[in-house]
Amino acid sequence: MSTNRTSANPHVAITIASRPGDIDAVPRLLKEIEQDFKTLNACSDEPRKDLLVKCRALVQAVETPRETMVDHLWGQLGVISAVAFGVDCGLWVLMAQNGDIPQKVTDLAGGLGVDPELLRRIMRHISAMGLLVEVGEDKYEPTNYTKSLRFPQIGNGYLGLASCTGGATLNFHEFSRQRGWKNPTNQRDTALMSAYRTNKDTFTWVHDQGYGQHLIDYLGGYNLGRTRWMDPSFYRVHERLIEGADTGQDAVFFVDIGGNVGHDLERLHWSYPYAPGKLILQDLPMMIRQIKHLDPAIVRMEYDFRDEQPVKGARTYYIHSTLHNWPDHVCDIILANVKAAMKPGYSRLLINEIVVPTTNAHWETTGLDMIMLTLFSSMQRTSAMWYNLIEKRAGLNIRKIWSKGKGVESVIECEAPLGEY
Repeated sequence: MSTNRTSANPHVAITIASRPGDIDAVPRLLKEIEQDFKTLNACSDEPRKDLLVKCRALVQAVETPRETMVDHLWGQLGVISAVAFGVDCGLWVLMAQNGDIPQKVTDLAGGLGVDPELLRRIMRHISAMGLLVEVGEDKYEPTNYTKSLRFPQIGNGYLGLASCTGGATLNFHEFSRQRGWKNPTNQRDTALMSAYRTNKDTFTWVHDQGYGQHLIDYLGGYNLGRTRWMDPSFYRVHERLIEGADTGQDAVFFVDIGGNVGHDLERLHWSYPYAPGKLILQDLPMMIRQIKHLDPAIVRMEYDFRDEQPVKGARTYYIHSTLHNWPDHVCDIILANVKAAMKPGYSRLLINEIVVPTTNAHWETTGLDMIMLTLFSSMQRTSAMWYNLIEKRAGLNIRKIWSKGKGVESVIECEAPLGEY
């Protein structure tokens, strides 16, 4: 066989890897991008997302497969490494404090206690990837991206998610090969456990590596800029939950199950301070004990959602981005415990999760599904999967699925059938 042919298909020459992906599509894409930009409304996120997808398609049309491969293996992996370095040593905080001025590598290195030659190499690559502005030899100005990295909600994800779980992603092929290329559904057997030779789940692993707070910061920030689920344009909290809610002294209005450190509950309380009844945050002791600041209106409760739900007859039970961490048979237990506590005709269960479309899924949706696949042996679910899990398996009724755009979690509103309380 000729050396310039691929082993998979001898009729395809290896030279295809050195040709642009789809150069003929460039004129059309440029025209569409120009038209979309002219009508872009800064107040609407969906057109901007569509424009971004087309801009990426333009890059892929011009880029060769070899360049795509090198971008992935050298460029993007290098960026993740360099950005995490900057987060950990305080580079991005220092640059932001210095302001929008040219900043010398030697000055920054001295302020950080970092080897200037090391910092020079780090900043050179980040600039080459377009994320930092080079204004002269060893001089750089910050960008909106690097200025954002100073905030824990943005920067700390590179440590709390990428740095201490990345082995699971990079070695997922080995994990899959060893298990016969089957879709994983066992939460006690994950690519993360295999890569790091541990029996710890992802959250315990990250916490024990010393990055628990970094992960909490990331979880509190990945939805920045998105419309919150409790916004009236998304889900009508007043109409669906507050109206008709019990106003008694012992009534419970909202139970956030597996609610981390209370991000959602605090936002709900700030948005609807007049909502009647108690607000209860539930999570494992490890998580509850990490809470540093929480609105005093919120009751903290240590709870494992695989156990019986201790709060009965609440107006609202809420589960945000939790069920996607678990395979169906574990979700069965979680939902059964909620259902047993619900008061039919009164209680509502809100599941705040992504509903994967059957076609044209957004890259944020598929990207998060890959995180679930590699870290949890679980998945993001389609509408059909949610109906199967919630109605057929758990015996709850879905009243409505509320959605707010591409790549954003929906609100699946559920109720318990009458006669089961």
